[in-house]
Amino acid sequence: MGKIRIVLADDDAIIRQGLSMVLSARDDFEVAGTAQDGSEAVALCRRERPDVAVLDIRMPVMNGIEAAAALLADDLAAPLLLTTFDEPELIAKALEVGARGYILKNSPPERIFAAIETVAQGGTVFAPDVIDYIREMALAGAPRRGSGAAGADGGDVFADLTPRELEIASLVAEGLSNAQISERLFLADGTVRNHISTILEKTGLEHRTQIAVKYFQLRV
Repeated sequence: MGKIRIVLADDDAIIRQGLSMVLSARDDFEVAGTAQDGSEAVALCRRERPDVAVLDIRMPVMNGIEAAAALLADDLAAPLLLTTFDEPELIAKALEVGARGYILKNSPPERIFAAIETVAQGGTVFAPDVIDYIREMALAGAPRRGSGAAGADGGDVFADLTPRELEIASLVAEGLSNAQISERLFLADGTVRNHISTILEKTGLEHRTQIAVKYFQLRV
């Protein structure tokens, strides 16, 4: 893979310019452009076709979650949501639209770099506190397996998975990328991708983020 092309959107000019400088300093990153709101970010992605769009969640005109949904609908870029906020309602909305990642702005630069790389490679990455929130959400309100745990059709959506597919679903729920799952299970990347496609087909889920949420709801 060549340079990872990035569009960066944040309504705070200082943060936008500072992060752009930090990312541009990497030889393997290229900042294709910056935007001050979600609408500008979507238009920029239509023109530049970057690999990843790093989006602040709270922006005027169109917020980061709305922009992420628009990017995913037209397959324009993989959205990575970057924010100083960790309110539960924002996390829930990010998970709902299928954002490829959600990390905090105060994360160490290395973590942000790694998140961009993972998202660019087709993986999903969430900060540890976001994974913790998914667990807490499941523990607080979701039915447990064996006590009526159900999907939209009234049954456990994971019931038809093979042991290997269920193992991969659990690793997706932990936030591991395809490459990390491949390394953990000693499988080829293509094999992992095929398993995830099968999991989505069998469960009727639409994307990896839904696998994570539903896994914790039904299997925690």
